[in-house]
Amino acid sequence: MMSEERHRLHWITAVIELVKTLKEAILPLIVIVVANGLGREKTGNFWLDNISVFIFGLFIVFTAVAGLIKWKRFVYWFEDGELRIEHGLFVKKKRYIPFERIQSLDYTEGIFHRPFGLVKVKVETAGGSGKDQAEAELTAVTRAEADRVSREIADAKRMKRMPSAEAAETTGTEAEGVPPEVPEADGAPARTVFRMENRDIVFLSAISGRIGLIFSGMAVLMSQFSDILPYELIFDELAAFVKFGVLIIAAAVLAVLLVGWVISVVWTFLSFYGFQVAFDGDDLFISRGLLEKKRITVPLNRIQAVRMSENPFQKLFGYRSVKVHSAGGGEESGAVISLFPLVKRDRVNALLGELFPELDLDAELARTPGRSRPYFYRIDFVWMIPVIGLASWFLFPYGLLTLLIVPAVILLGMWQHRSGGWAISGRQLTVRWRGFALQTVYVFRRRIQSMEERQTVFQKRKDVATVNVSFKSGTGASVAPVRHIDRADAERLMDWYDPRDRTGREAALEKGRAVHE
Repeated sequence: MMSEERHRLHWITAVIELVKTLKEAILPLIVIVVANGLGREKTGNFWLDNISVFIFGLFIVFTAVAGLIKWKRFVYWFEDGELRIEHGLFVKKKRYIPFERIQSLDYTEGIFHRPFGLVKVKVETAGGSGKDQAEAELTAVTRAEADRVSREIADAKRMKRMPSAEAAETTGTEAEGVPPEVPEADGAPARTVFRMENRDIVFLSAISGRIGLIFSGMAVLMSQFSDILPYELIFDELAAFVKFGVLIIAAAVLAVLLVGWVISVVWTFLSFYGFQVAFDGDDLFISRGLLEKKRITVPLNRIQAVRMSENPFQKLFGYRSVKVHSAGGGEESGAVISLFPLVKRDRVNALLGELFPELDLDAELARTPGRSRPYFYRIDFVWMIPVIGLASWFLFPYGLLTLLIVPAVILLGMWQHRSGGWAISGRQLTVRWRGFALQTVYVFRRRIQSMEERQTVFQKRKDVATVNVSFKSGTGASVAPVRHIDRADAERLMDWYDPRDRTGREAALEKGRAVHE
């Protein structure tokens, strides 16, 4: 029986809730205030002329009161091996979360947490409710209290494992496909196994590709003000600007792209600053961030697959990136997690071997047969021919330049064909394929959710097939494709995943032959 003492959140919770709500509603509020303040004639009525200001003020007051209520009515305590939470004013809500169901505790230190030595704790369970929703959230607690919850969870899980460990020791047997538990010393501190240098973070920021998110955010922001933007004036200004010539327009576009790229570099650098990975035998602890520090916990037994990627820019400078797919819900700890966002190629095997000693990282891959090469680019003619035809007709003669798409797509398909491969190493499957970046996935048979063999009419002519390997990633699934391989190899993969299927087919075939004879 644990202490039943009720604990409250820190009073800064009320301020955080106010800021959070204002952040989510700021754009609609600005639109309301501006729309009611611009283009409206004054009526002389003080209340009517300032109605938008009153709406804004009432919203802030209501939000502040709601934050205070949440802080005052939110309590949590520990009882009978459970984290128990109670909150609500008019409708009281209670939530009891057994420690053994808790998969991880993710810490976040925002600008409101740091001055008071606080953290936000997200409680993640195996049945998380979605990408952006945790099972429970402690908005602001002391670091000591958060660590206390973590220790209680670790102790509860360790006590639960002891009977099964003793039983395994007594029988001397182990279930097929299930590795033995990693022993953990009581209170053993986590050790840092990987830390990104600032120069690597800068390089990652330069090639991160977040510029697309920047311009998408700008488009969303512009759409919020679509009703009040003077589009006619903007169009007239653009028409006048076009008269300056192609070079001026190109320079302006490059300037906009440069500004967007600089913003994306700064954003990525702030997000990954101080990135490091720690390990205590059972869990991985990934921390990062400058303005907002985050620490997520990834239990090893929830990791479903390891993915290694290498784009041409990374390969040029000798880098790779590694991610892991984890099962469950949550914002980060239940999806695709950056384990090593950027790491030197010669360090990858040593780091992964330390964290996942059972992985075979040097398996010799079976290559895709040469006769399947056309399948990697032939389907692209379905969209290329209409695009080239329309562009050549309506934009003649410059539209003829779209013919260059054909050799580019063919070369990319040949590149993808050469990069593909797969290998079986005992209970492990290795799959390699290429989109633009080279992807390599390592997954154990017990982690595979399903394996599907597909063969189109065109593939049947060349006796090739595609096998899609699905494994859990977050609350959904991720797929590793083994594309256009020999039909015999596809059957071999299916037999490796479920040998009973082949046995059943052969038995049915023998029975049919016997009946015929």
